[in-house]
Amino acid sequence: MDIRNIAIIAHVDHGKTTLVDRILHTTKVFRDNQETGELIMDSNDLERERGITIFSKNAAVTYKGVKINVIDTPGHADFGGEVERVLKMADGVILLVDAFEGPMPQTRFVLQKALALGLKPMVVINKVDKPNCRPDEVHDAVFELFFNLDASEEQLDFPTFYGSGKNGWFNSSLEQSEDITPLMDGILQYVPEPKIAEGPLQLQVTSLDYSSFLGRIAIGKVARGTIKENQPIALVQADGTIKKQRVKELYVFEGMGKRKVTEVVAGDLCAVVGIEDFTIGDTIADQENPEALPIISVDEPTMNMLFSINNSPFFGKDGKFVTSRHLRDRLVKETEKNLALRVVDTDSADSFLVYGRGILHLGVLVETMRREGYELTIGQPQVIVKEINGVKSEPFETLVVDVPQEYASKVIDLVTRRKGEMLVMETKGDMQHLEFEIPSRGLLGLRTQMLTNTAGEAVMNHRFNEYKPWKGPIPGRNNGVLIAKEAGSTTAYSIDKLQDRGFFFVDPGEEVYKGMVIGESNKPGDMVVNPNEGKKLTNMRASGSDGTVSLPPKRQLSLEECMEYIQQDECIEVTPNFIRMRKVLLDENERARVAKQMKAEAL
Repeated sequence: MDIRNIAIIAHVDHGKTTLVDRILHTTKVFRDNQETGELIMDSNDLERERGITIFSKNAAVTYKGVKINVIDTPGHADFGGEVERVLKMADGVILLVDAFEGPMPQTRFVLQKALALGLKPMVVINKVDKPNCRPDEVHDAVFELFFNLDASEEQLDFPTFYGSGKNGWFNSSLEQSEDITPLMDGILQYVPEPKIAEGPLQLQVTSLDYSSFLGRIAIGKVARGTIKENQPIALVQADGTIKKQRVKELYVFEGMGKRKVTEVVAGDLCAVVGIEDFTIGDTIADQENPEALPIISVDEPTMNMLFSINNSPFFGKDGKFVTSRHLRDRLVKETEKNLALRVVDTDSADSFLVYGRGILHLGVLVETMRREGYELTIGQPQVIVKEINGVKSEPFETLVVDVPQEYASKVIDLVTRRKGEMLVMETKGDMQHLEFEIPSRGLLGLRTQMLTNTAGEAVMNHRFNEYKPWKGPIPGRNNGVLIAKEAGSTTAYSIDKLQDRGFFFVDPGEEVYKGMVIGESNKPGDMVVNPNEGKKLTNMRASGSDGTVSLPPKRQLSLEECMEYIQQDECIEVTPNFIRMRKVLLDENERARVAKQMKAEAL
């Protein structure tokens, strides 16, 4: 049977998952009258809520007698680790580009990986039905990008398709076609068949799956030879050790699911059951003469965060898993399938340092753990500083902002205050396109400020560039916070009296504890307040003035916003139902003593 393996790569929100939906519908994976909903491949709850792809997934369809394995990949820079490893399974890539935005920073990152692996690209310019779109200019920009990334002559000669995933058509020209068959024919025509080397079995594990019945399942592409059910094999690990094992069951992908088979030939993707103690990057090889495939290399993480057990006064009220053993096991389990994540033990038995690609990457991990019933405390995200040739260096990123012209000056002001330097400024239609180079530290907390100052119009994207010498101090949050003086339940009477001090993150009737951050002050410097005071009642009544307290609603911060908001001496308590910000040291006198010590040391 003919096989084509294709990965779909693009910047976030350019329409990868919608394109996969169209392919699934065109090849009649579902009955005509079946209700499938939108974004079929985003099966995880978090993905559906946020409208982004986090984990790469496979589907297989049959078109004109040819089996096409389609791999949907995430578009966010923070999940680049997912993309880097699954590209090993593909022989061609569909690069999807928005007809208005053109190639974005993330497009460049994933395309670079794909071209380096020698994959054959096809370019699809999506969303040509949008107003202000400029497909021809975008086509030239994509060509320029390929050229800058040192694409080979063959890769530069890429076919281009235009269309709209939402409206369900793609064509090799700008004329609207009936459906996406021109694109499907293009896949058969331009994507090469898998290259198959002669020799015994080789299969690299590029992805993991887990089933409560079958245990851990290894997924990968058979590079050469055939793999059969019950076959004895050798598992070659990254450090060179070889373990003899046996294949229990084999599955190939079909539609959205898997189908059990007895053997899989080279070039196809398959799932292998029955192999133990494997990690991503290991090779399943012939038992007689095992040969390993080159190991998958994934870019280094750029950020770390301290994860520790929940030690607040509300410890254990909400979650199921609260001990450091639970926390450690869960983090170690996550590193098995999340390649860009590292976990390091610290001096304290209750805390672990977790390294990741960015705020979103770490935020998704915390959100997933929270939903599973874990309680934990997380510290302020820190960038990873390195010593390069004796110079203290920090990561720098390329930041791209598209914003209406009237807000451009505000954006430039915000970024330059955080040690960013402007590289490019050009006009695209009514929008101003700005590019900066900025230290990763300067990006923490920037998104919230940027959206506030541009009335929510700014679209910002960033991508790791390189390590450069340290840029010096970057101003953090200007205002101090309001801290609860003692434990208790907040009252409307108290909050009403304190309104001129700032705004609140709590509503009346919420339980608070000593040292918890309950609001933001109007001025620099933290302030300890008492939000729990009840009204003293007397027999005298003033007509009309009792019980007329009108409070603005509390300001609700998401987990990522909290992570960007907190400062060095604060942390976030995360439980299945609550996210609370608090001071690391809950006692006011203790905080004053430490601050005094730090001042003395600085002198």
